[in-house]
Amino acid sequence: MLNIPRCFLTLLTFATFFSGASQAVDYPTKPIRLIAAYSPGGTTDILARIIAQGLSEKLGETVLVENKPGGGNNIGTEYVIRSPADGYTLIVANPANAINASLYKSLTFNFINDTVPVAGIIRSPNVMVVTDSLPVKNVAEFIAYCKANPTKVNMASSGSGSSIHLSGELFKSMTGCKMAHIPYKGAGPALNDLIAGQVQVMFDNLPSSAGFIKDGRIRALAVTTSVREASLPNVPTVAETIPGFEASAWFGISAPKGTSREIVDKLNAATNQLLADPKIQKRLADLGGTLIPGTPEDFGKIIASDTQKWEKVVKSSGATVD
Repeated sequence: MLNIPRCFLTLLTFATFFSGASQAVDYPTKPIRLIAAYSPGGTTDILARIIAQGLSEKLGETVLVENKPGGGNNIGTEYVIRSPADGYTLIVANPANAINASLYKSLTFNFINDTVPVAGIIRSPNVMVVTDSLPVKNVAEFIAYCKANPTKVNMASSGSGSSIHLSGELFKSMTGCKMAHIPYKGAGPALNDLIAGQVQVMFDNLPSSAGFIKDGRIRALAVTTSVREASLPNVPTVAETIPGFEASAWFGISAPKGTSREIVDKLNAATNQLLADPKIQKRLADLGGTLIPGTPEDFGKIIASDTQKWEKVVKSSGATVD
């Protein structure tokens, strides 16, 4: 056995400790990529750009948004999971990450096991919106129209497995409405077709629909949360017509499994500081978002809880994607 002087071991221990601390303090030293797993124009993309700009200022390094759409959010998610766990590739986590765990039967990853939660950003209602040419003014009229025209209603979503998709599936299962699901690679292209009348209804995340609702290009019939949304006070909830209906979306930041706690904590602190900025608070509130600041563990609980919730909806609706 080697006889190593105790003083040398002590120095080696201190050197190792301070080397790790130095790496954490020095982060970030190059641009960070924030992956939005949908096309530009949807809520995930909108939030990614707001957060990226703010984090760039807080961290002193550029945070770049990269859109990696496809596979119902899975392509961008898997890209992040397979990236180095060094804090330089992050993802805007969203309900699809919870839903896909049970909706897809052949995923090559487990979101909860293969990522670490960093910080929550907002909760947001989904909003049931229809093309302006559809002859309905409320949820009851929509249900009646669906049942009278079982082959004429196409339901758009930002992709299979999104909260937009599953909100619609929940609506179908609770009302008996027959609607063909038309998945897109993001809310942006789906909304374009809704405005054009190519599809008739969408249960969109409010931030991406808010502007089109206000300028009258699409009609809001109801919000999907259990209480009315402050930014749309005259729009009822779906539950006012269908008791017990509730669905909402959340967004936050996650990183690949193995990312150091020091880096996670630094990103969490910067995100919470950003959410404390009155200008950011107003901007997110205008989009219909309710802030969810907190610890990484707080955000992790949201992901775990929603994974369990949507698994029940997937099973009851029979929805599946191979």
